[in-house]
This record gives sequence, C-alpha cells and structure tokens, in this order.
Amino acid sequence: MNEVTADSAKLQSAKNLTMVIYALYALSLVVGVSSIAAIIINYIKKGDVAGTWLESHFRWQIRTFWFAVLWGIVGALTVWLFIGWVVWFVAFIWFIYRIVKGWLNLNDGKEMYTA
Repeated sequence: MNEVTADSAKLQSAKNLTMVIYALYALSLVVGVSSIAAIIINYIKKGDVAGTWLESHFRWQIRTFWFAVLWGIVGALTVWLFIGWVVWFVAFIWFIYRIVKGWLNLNDGKEMYTA
C-alpha cells in the first residue's frame, strides 16, 4: 500500500470515528451517559486528527459538550425561578442544532470553521 492510500484510509477511519462521536452525542439525548463516552473519545483521539479538516469537527464537538454542561448547570441553578426551564429548553434545541449541523458538514466533507 502506498503512502497516499494509507493516508486516505487513515483519514476515512478518522471520519468514521467522527461520525460515531456525533452519533454518541445524538444518543445522549436519550441516554445521557453516551455523551461522556463521546467526550472521552474526543480527547483521546484529538491528536490523531490534528492538522486535518476533521480537527474542526472535534473542536466543534468538544465545545458543544462543555457549553451544554455549562447551560445545564445554569438551568439547574435557576430552575426554581422558572428561567431554568427556559435555559434548559433553549440549550436542548441548541444542542440538537450543533449535532445536526456538524453531522451534515461532516457528510459533505466540510470543515466546521472557515478561516
């Protein structure tokens, strides 16, 4: 196998892994613990996608996770004011948007951020 074919296979494998991570985040809407598995994979495999167009997807996924955690905590702290329910609802919709947008861009072979 030549170097170009090996690089192509490695990139395809990384793309497949990125798709699995999006699936884990989507599954977390039903089974919350899958997002923990997804973020762990993100951090473990982040170095493998460094310098590729998939790096932007990993950054997108990691930021999605941590901002969802942040908004979940803000919602929990303000739920007694009713505002927390609104925060949770908006965060829920935002989380779905981030998963869908990322997954669609991944499918189209596009980066998440353009310079």
